Amino acid sequence: MNQIILYILLVLGISQMTMAQNPLSNKYDLMPWPKEIKEKPAKFLINSDVTISIHSEHSERVRNAAVNFIRRLSARTGVFFNEGFPLENKKGTIQISYDEVVTLNLKADESYTLNTNDSLIEIKAQTDLGALRGLQTLLQLTDHNSSTYFFPGISIFDAPRFVWRGLMIDVSRHFHPVNVIKRNLDAMASMKMNVFHWHLTDDQGFRIESKAYPKLQELASDGLFYTQEQIKEVVTYADHLGIRVIPEIDVPGHASAILTAYPELGSKADYHYAIERFSGVFDPTLNPTLDTTYVFLETLFAEITPLFPDKYFHIGGDENEGKHWNENQEIQKFKKKHKLKTNHDLQTYFNIKLEKILNKLGKKLMGWDEIMTPDMPTSAVIHSWRGENEGLPNGGSLIAAAKKGYQTVLSNGYYIDRMLSVEHHYSNDPIKNIELTPEERSRILGGEATMWSELVTSQTIDSRIWPRTAAIAERFWSSKDVNDVENMRKRLKTVSFRLEELELTHIKNKAVILRGMTNNQDISSLETLTNICEPLKVYARNKDGVEYKTYSPFNLFADACIVDAPDALIFNQHVTAFIKTPNNNNQTAVLNCLYKWAANDAQFSKLRMNPKISALNTLSKSLSNASKGLSEVLQNEDISETTIDQIQSNIDILSQEFMDTEVVIIDALNKLVSYCKTNLKTN
Repeated sequence: MNQIILYILLVLGISQMTMAQNPLSNKYDLMPWPKEIKEKPAKFLINSDVTISIHSEHSERVRNAAVNFIRRLSARTGVFFNEGFPLENKKGTIQISYDEVVTLNLKADESYTLNTNDSLIEIKAQTDLGALRGLQTLLQLTDHNSSTYFFPGISIFDAPRFVWRGLMIDVSRHFHPVNVIKRNLDAMASMKMNVFHWHLTDDQGFRIESKAYPKLQELASDGLFYTQEQIKEVVTYADHLGIRVIPEIDVPGHASAILTAYPELGSKADYHYAIERFSGVFDPTLNPTLDTTYVFLETLFAEITPLFPDKYFHIGGDENEGKHWNENQEIQKFKKKHKLKTNHDLQTYFNIKLEKILNKLGKKLMGWDEIMTPDMPTSAVIHSWRGENEGLPNGGSLIAAAKKGYQTVLSNGYYIDRMLSVEHHYSNDPIKNIELTPEERSRILGGEATMWSELVTSQTIDSRIWPRTAAIAERFWSSKDVNDVENMRKRLKTVSFRLEELELTHIKNKAVILRGMTNNQDISSLETLTNICEPLKVYARNKDGVEYKTYSPFNLFADACIVDAPDALIFNQHVTAFIKTPNNNNQTAVLNCLYKWAANDAQFSKLRMNPKISALNTLSKSLSNASKGLSEVLQNEDISETTIDQIQSNIDILSQEFMDTEVVIIDALNKLVSYCKTNLKTN
């Protein structure tokens, strides 16, 4: 197969592919949106005779993906397939072919073509990775009418925009078992993501079994760590999904856990090192002047790197404020002797020694953007987490790194733990409109969504990652021109509930938390409140990192709430439409929301109260009072100063924080008040 010829033929036969992206995206809920797509008059019926065959060199990845495809398609359609596995030495009705089986690496081709006809579906790719991506697209095309399920007639050519499309999960602040990691890997694969960045160490815990340094798991993990066999299991599982695994051992800062086990490596003598229970940036730091520090790290890395076949190895390197370095006279003498003027220079000295260690082990050093100092070799990979909001020029450290000659990966704008809207992340293009030379552009590998876990447990992590990360995955895969937010939201709604097929808990665990809060009472009134409230944003929930400890409860009202509260989104749209065009239909849409909230407190008041829910009394009553007042004013089309004052008083109460959440319909309510004052008669 010649991929170039296939591509040319496809382009010649599809004159309107690019032009058709927007209208077809209104019809098909594909995510990420493919590079080129065209409809054709065909319908492939999904019945018991559907079969899959693989016509290339054996790939365990493709075989596993084909079996999983059959299982998911059967579950989705209810069809009992006669063949539950790929056919041997026969041609199936779904035929997969590829030119080569590849080892996961940065340059592996992930492109594919997908053609569906009445009786045959073909997925063709340069590599087995491309075949995996094509199967995910085909599954998303599953459609139905009242009598049958089918795949529509489609021709697709698809390839990613960026080669690095990742998700970082922090398992130090809160540990997440293997099953949690696996279900998120499955979700990543369904969104064509290809890098799992595993943040394995931090102040709150060291999460890898070390046979060379057993105190790391004995004293620095609270018994919560992955055995080396579990690490291998996850890496193999990810490989079958076409996902590379990048480990992170965070040094020299964020080292409280390491130094709890081996305090002699610390920068401050007689300091009591302990696993950190709070969140934030802490002082414990490895001593970069000790030979024993490098012996420790080289021995540890030599033990750990064979568990991770990927070339890249993340050393962290962020947020080292150097306080303990400043307080250590021996370190100060060392700096003077080696002409190291600043702590940045000292950390660069440390990083360069680590790069040499990793190079000997066949690895390429990667670190957060603090490692980008004048003397740091451009062979390092810069992980950009700081941008304009952190006081850097347009494009932040990502563009600076690319222009200086570093390969670089972007996470600024994709910190999903900050609880910002999907629109915020989706609108954050890695390159923006910045002009780059071809060489500079090639150094921008892609990006990663980052899930720091100070405020999440295994019960809530899925709802903090998904579905927003699916939209981020599209930003990394699809063309920059695929950027319609409302169209993305429409497709994301379908994608989100389909992710439940992979045992993600991002939807169902809301009810689990609310039932726990009420001791299994009727949770409908609480669900109504969660649908207009969102968790406090940008770490406001855990002010200064000391409101919660790692073992605090995270099954509270804020944990049941999600970003992009669904009823709030709908109401805000209805209010905008009504104020722009105040006709009966738009008014009815607004009133239906207000009626629901006006009646909600009566249901909430029936609950047998406990401290977990009684704190929501004020929220519930003020919401009902404001909604009742506004609905009556809009219905009667007249207004009194007293009524408006009462409504505004309740809105002001709703503007407060409630159990670490904020009500996100305040602006819309205030717009309605302003509309009423301006357009309705006063009595």
